[in-house]
Amino acid sequence: MTGFFRALNRGDVSTVEAALHTLDEPARRALGDELVAHVRRRRDNWWWGKEATALAVAAVGTLSTATKAAALLGRRSVTLEDVDSELVVAAARQRGVPWLADLAYRLAERLPRSRAWDGWHFIADLLLAEKAPPPTGDAFVAGWAHSMWWVRPAEGRQQVPMLDRLRADPFLDALVPRLFEVDGIGADLAFTGSGQAVTPTLAALAMEGRLDRMALLDGVLGRLLRGDRPGALRPFLALHEQLGPSPDEVAARASTYLRLLADGPGPVAGLAQRALRDSGREVEFESLLDASRVVLGRPEKVLVRAQLSWLDRLARQNPERAADIAEALASGAEHPAADLRDRAATLAQRHGHRLVATVTVAVADDELPPPVSPAPAPSPITEVDELVEEVAVLHAQRWPSSTLERVLDGLVRLTTTDRDRLAAALLPVLRRAEVGAWDHEWAEFNVLVQLNGVLLAAAAPGEAATRRDKWSRILSQSLTRTMRPFRNRPAVEPPHGSALTLVYCARIAEIGQRLDGRNDPGLLAAPTSVTGALDATALYERLAALGDRPVWRWDLTQALLRLPVGVDEALATRAAALGTPAGDELASWLRGDALPAPVHEVVTVGRRERRRNWDYGFDQLPVRRTVVTSAPPEGAADPLGLLTVPAHPIGRGPHRWSNLWPALLPGHRGLVAAHLLPEIASAAQEDARDFAMVLPVLAECTGEGGPALDLALAYGLCARHEVDRVAALDALLMLAAAGDLDSPGVGGQLGVLAADGQLTLTRVATPLRDAMAAGARLSVWRLLAAALPPLLAAPTPPRGTPDLLNLAAEAAAATGVLIEVPGLADVVARGGTSRLVTEARRLATALAA
Repeated sequence: MTGFFRALNRGDVSTVEAALHTLDEPARRALGDELVAHVRRRRDNWWWGKEATALAVAAVGTLSTATKAAALLGRRSVTLEDVDSELVVAAARQRGVPWLADLAYRLAERLPRSRAWDGWHFIADLLLAEKAPPPTGDAFVAGWAHSMWWVRPAEGRQQVPMLDRLRADPFLDALVPRLFEVDGIGADLAFTGSGQAVTPTLAALAMEGRLDRMALLDGVLGRLLRGDRPGALRPFLALHEQLGPSPDEVAARASTYLRLLADGPGPVAGLAQRALRDSGREVEFESLLDASRVVLGRPEKVLVRAQLSWLDRLARQNPERAADIAEALASGAEHPAADLRDRAATLAQRHGHRLVATVTVAVADDELPPPVSPAPAPSPITEVDELVEEVAVLHAQRWPSSTLERVLDGLVRLTTTDRDRLAAALLPVLRRAEVGAWDHEWAEFNVLVQLNGVLLAAAAPGEAATRRDKWSRILSQSLTRTMRPFRNRPAVEPPHGSALTLVYCARIAEIGQRLDGRNDPGLLAAPTSVTGALDATALYERLAALGDRPVWRWDLTQALLRLPVGVDEALATRAAALGTPAGDELASWLRGDALPAPVHEVVTVGRRERRRNWDYGFDQLPVRRTVVTSAPPEGAADPLGLLTVPAHPIGRGPHRWSNLWPALLPGHRGLVAAHLLPEIASAAQEDARDFAMVLPVLAECTGEGGPALDLALAYGLCARHEVDRVAALDALLMLAAAGDLDSPGVGGQLGVLAADGQLTLTRVATPLRDAMAAGARLSVWRLLAAALPPLLAAPTPPRGTPDLLNLAAEAAAATGVLIEVPGLADVVARGGTSRLVTEARRLATALAA
């Protein structure tokens, strides 16, 4: 049947059909076994379009059960999206296949939830051909929701209005209830097809009686109660408005709306509030007051303000219940926002509630727990099974530096003591992770490529021989960049690429060349702290244990870079007494001939050049960014490029291995921050995610932070994603507890960046308020006192400035520390009732008190 499989591979459906017509049932089944084996052998082939159609025709024409056909057509390499279902149904009819509907159900179970449209139409066509009811699994329902607005061009139904299509849809009655039960399906309902939206169409079907309107309304409310991502809830909010529930319908569901008002996300709570308030029907008072107490503590100011007005109106309309309503209003007097706090207190007093004045005890310092020392590094890996587990972790996570260092050290140890067992256990793990090595020149200084290469060399000893020349080439190119001495040597141009890439690739190449060594005790550079730091005494003891044996050049280089900054004459004397070149080098380092302190400069850079007319991403780049450049001091060389941080234009893209920088130089916090600053800034300016997660690790390091760390914290506190802002908050608290936080420096950078439009200032109030709640009141007050002057001096103070003035007033009152805020008096002197002036007046009053 060579001709059959040749026709199958090129998608010749007519030839496949003709070949099947000549076969009896036993021959078909025998060919089905060959078909399965053929598809399994062709792992490099992707079946789609005509090829997938030919494969589906062959499957229903030769395989004996729906289970076998679903296993074949449900493979990842088979794309059913463009399969011609009519040809497949015809082939099944010609053979008399009784399990076509069963095949559709089994394929529906295999639909990927993230790509539910991939093959949905083919499955639906099989069900319609068999007049079978639709499955109700999440993926199939999501595919149906996608099909509402997207119609395949081949079907020629673009001109048919969505209302007419859905009215005649045979799946409508069975699947509409599931639209409110499948998580995330609202994202599919949000799209429009040919200018027609799904939710108005569903509402129109309800109005004409094709769908049960009450069932839709209850489904919407049930979905809102269960919650979902904001984008997935938005279509259901729109459907609720389009259904337009009457006052009686709202009153009948008052308990549900009250739950949404108290616990729903902001837009959902707002919908419930409007529905209850505008219905004009009586709501059970105690339930409403209970919900109001929750609402008046929520952060959404619009929601709280509307609830205060509603309660005020109810108190005036129902004087006999005014006391109870006033008590609920009083709960709003604890709201974080001062204007809402004042409004709630005023209304509560107006309706008869007497507020008890709270006494604030001034605190002249932060009340933070003592700093916790970084944890020691995990013990070295001495077992093959543990090393294999850590390799799996490396490929599953974002390459944590502590895990990477343990893996490199474990490779050196175990290839010495247990090479064969390591190879047998490691190779299957690498195959499952699809680890491969590239031989292109561009891959020589690529950390991932080199790491994969050394792992493959440990798992397959023959691989080491083929890679030895590549490792030698990397090391020969790196020899010209020997690290020491930094001073009193000819000037050397720093490398054009990343210093981190140079060091790590050289280290990995060095490790690869020595995987077949004997009696190797491990790496000199193995950290003794989770930060990547290496205790100087531990390094001395490792060198003493080596004796006269030679050390690895790049291993020693990394070990010295991980030592704490400072002079230790006593240990230097002991190191010199070893009488070895490595001991002399350690002694020189400990006597001060170490990595010199660089010269930092704060600069502002612009966007990169526009590439071509199709460079659409260019317009999304920020116009300018403040960063820190770094250069070696006068008289010092920088052969590795560690001290050199150039002012790159915005838009070069992040470096994948940036999380390794703190472990490379754990005693040079400010220098590492300068290297990482463009990526941390992207978390605030380009809505990137997770790039500020390095800040707590940076806070655990040592050394002067300088302007780079101040800028990094300012960007992190204004990051787009909450996970990054929380990381910045953690770093701020850690530095404050250790006495290493330059609050005025961070605040000054924050104010200048926000006044220049480089930051979204509204994001910073929440983490700073959380820092105050954690006990860092004085640090926050000093930060705000430095941030406010440039904000107040701006021609138009950025949005969020009143919130910072409000927070500053609370911090000043809580600490009792008087700090002058230039420009505050000028804002107060403007007069008026704008929120900016009101909050400025509040801060001035707190300072005067």
